[in-house]
Amino acid sequence: MMSLIDFLSKALKEIIDFFRIGGLLDIIHSGNYRILLTLEGFLSFLAPLAPLLILLEVIWLLVLRRFNEETYRVPFMIILINRVLSRVVGVSVILICINVFSKYALFHVSLKWYWFIYGYLVYELNTFIRHYLSHKVRLLWCFHSVHHAPESLNASITLNTSYVENIYTEFFTATFCTLLGVPPIMLFTIMIIDSIWGAFAHISENSLKNARLGFLEKIILTPSHHRVHHGRNFLYMDTNFCSIINIWDKLFHTYQEEEEAVPVEYGITREVNANKIIDVYFGEFGELWHDIKSASGFKNKLLYIFMPPGWSPDGEDLTAKTLRNNFIVEMKSKA
Repeated sequence: MMSLIDFLSKALKEIIDFFRIGGLLDIIHSGNYRILLTLEGFLSFLAPLAPLLILLEVIWLLVLRRFNEETYRVPFMIILINRVLSRVVGVSVILICINVFSKYALFHVSLKWYWFIYGYLVYELNTFIRHYLSHKVRLLWCFHSVHHAPESLNASITLNTSYVENIYTEFFTATFCTLLGVPPIMLFTIMIIDSIWGAFAHISENSLKNARLGFLEKIILTPSHHRVHHGRNFLYMDTNFCSIINIWDKLFHTYQEEEEAVPVEYGITREVNANKIIDVYFGEFGELWHDIKSASGFKNKLLYIFMPPGWSPDGEDLTAKTLRNNFIVEMKSKA
């Protein structure tokens, strides 16, 4: 039977791991603060910022008396479940992929500052491809929909993800970036920066009503853009797949600004109980299974798995692409 000391020790370790402060604590314990001047030390400083943003938003909303526990209950439960599963599985997919695929890299780049630009463009392209497929392949959408199910945003939603999606995301990211020559320390740096911005991009309207950032709107994807991405409005569906730099969204015509005439409605098009974790985590699988069972022929059953959400073998096209295009045509006809 676990003693109180053991329980408190494990709880403290979980807190340290969640807030990613282990590196900083090691530096403080050693007393060698010059390490902070190195890249590894700088990463130790950056790592806690994403979870800290989540905590700060909760505190800020409590101070303003705008904290709504209903909007946090399921995301926090999912975060807890994912942490438990990560302890049970205990496999670092990123490190495995780096070790396996580094020898097959097309070339290798240095840690010079200008190569970080290349590294980030590669990482952002990886994000675009993986994120795009998560919206266009029905099976992948079943996992990714966990992130889109909440009907309001807050910083914790950045961690409101399916555990299985976390695994294949790490696999794809590490493999893609490693094969294109991004070294591990550069990849980890970019991932930490990306996680910090991800927490900020999901900030709630109660914390930041106007999420536009002036002239930066033309350069980066702001919280306003990411609110668009979480919109179930036809105009906003399947847009803004990038993480920070919007170059790939603009290149592949998936970029969409927030329109004042079309307030963002968060969530997914399926009727879902966002306060029930079973529906959030597994609801889309139930819908997919129903469609597979009712489909005639093996081909149609298989297509339901790999075609976009909204596809149907009877010719009824309710995919995001068609709904969005029809809405844009209707808007232009009314203008």
